[in-house]
Amino acid sequence: MEFITLEKTGALAVIRLNRPGKYNSFNGTMAQELQVALDDCRDDETIRAVYLTGIGKAFCSGQDLNEVTGEDAPSFSTILNEHFNPIIIRLRELEKPVVCGVNGVAAGAGANIALACDITIAAKSASFIQAFCNIGLVPDSGGTFFLPRLVGVQRAAAMMLLGEPVSATEAAEMGMIYKAFPDSSFEKQAMALAGKLAQMPTRALAMTKRALNYSLFNNELEKQLAIEEQLQSTAGETEDYREGVQAFLEKRKPVFKGK
Repeated sequence: MEFITLEKTGALAVIRLNRPGKYNSFNGTMAQELQVALDDCRDDETIRAVYLTGIGKAFCSGQDLNEVTGEDAPSFSTILNEHFNPIIIRLRELEKPVVCGVNGVAAGAGANIALACDITIAAKSASFIQAFCNIGLVPDSGGTFFLPRLVGVQRAAAMMLLGEPVSATEAAEMGMIYKAFPDSSFEKQAMALAGKLAQMPTRALAMTKRALNYSLFNNELEKQLAIEEQLQSTAGETEDYREGVQAFLEKRKPVFKGK
């Protein structure tokens, strides 16, 4: 792939956005390559967690505007329906935890891709910008869905209507992301977190993610309780559940196999 790198270390897949000279902004090729990488992680049974980050100074500055201003520029409908929306759907439907490591600025669609991941962490020097209003556009890539659920309608509206940057520290304090780490230790701590998830009971984590998706898309309590009962019954039949209970009884650390 030209603009995406995919490395597999044991049970962990590391995907890096790789257009550093363009602040990892998306063109059509890069968007398609990220979809291919996520599909690879979905289909590879040896992979049990995914870490998504960027190469260079930025995580992702969103859509490459040069691609939408030429004579043969794709329409916004094409860009969303073929490039960004499939990425968001893949991130949410992937039945493996996805950690997003925001190593630098995350702007526009780049910010919203980060927020669609399961656990988002950032270097303290990083920032998040809902930059759409600065060029007369509307937030997309799931931003109007995820951001108000993370920080509340008032804060989400202010970020989207004003287009002001939010520091990683501020983002962590308001619950927009999980944690902000010092730049000097960010990569090490991010990889450690993702690596830990890759050794945990994968099927149980997948079902937890599925339950969270149901909660996001359907807030009726009785239906959510029914979903939890269904998923818990399935989790109780897994090898990892039996290993977890046995390890607890034997007072040892469990060895999960993702089965």
